[in-house]
Amino acid sequence: MIMKLAFFFVIHYIYCSTLSLAQAPPMAPASAPAPAGPTNVTKILEKAGQFNIFMRLMKATQVSEQLLSQLNNTNNGITILAPTDNAFSTLKSGTLNSLSDQQKVELVQFHIIPTYLSSSQFQTISNPLRTQAGDSGDGKFPLNVTTAGNTVNITSGLTNTSVSGTVFTDGQLAVYQIDKVLQPLQIFDPRPPAPAPAPAPAKPKKKSEEDSPDDDSTADKSEALSLTVEKNVGITVIVIALITLLS
Repeated sequence: MIMKLAFFFVIHYIYCSTLSLAQAPPMAPASAPAPAGPTNVTKILEKAGQFNIFMRLMKATQVSEQLLSQLNNTNNGITILAPTDNAFSTLKSGTLNSLSDQQKVELVQFHIIPTYLSSSQFQTISNPLRTQAGDSGDGKFPLNVTTAGNTVNITSGLTNTSVSGTVFTDGQLAVYQIDKVLQPLQIFDPRPPAPAPAPAPAKPKKKSEEDSPDDDSTADKSEALSLTVEKNVGITVIVIALITLLS
């Protein structure tokens, strides 16, 4: 009897468990991982911890907002040459404060290359390298890069430095550490404007115009000639009359 009751309870338990599983709602599929957040240059620099001045400049000039839009709304890559706080400390006192708002924008943009460059691509780029500051012509915003082995040397015409480390790289954005602030010629050693062209020399007058006398001069000469002829005629008449009387 006890065995029958035990068997009955086992069968009843298995039946109830099967019924509960059949009535249970299907499990929801595992949620997909959340998409990565937008690439934020200032957060990358903030995490690195030694680019506070450069980061503040990017925010003050709103270049950081431009980069955020470029990186997340286009396929264009970006390379940033980020000066450390120690790099800014080597500038003359008051240098940044002496710059106009436009010059501060250009200074930040001079450290940004509008294409993604891996460390190996520095060896094959063409000089002068164009930055977001604009014209890379002589005396403007030229940036030249040379390599020696794994060393990447950078010159602005006023500043010579090298890449001292990689801060961040993901195939679209590359941030490299440099230990000097790149000083563009256009801001820190502007060339005087080219002098205005000299006025064209006056065309010489035609010879006929220079040699031709004016009307008054011609009239005076004609009148003098007429008086001279009349005087000579009068003398001739007197001489002939004297000769006639004496003969």
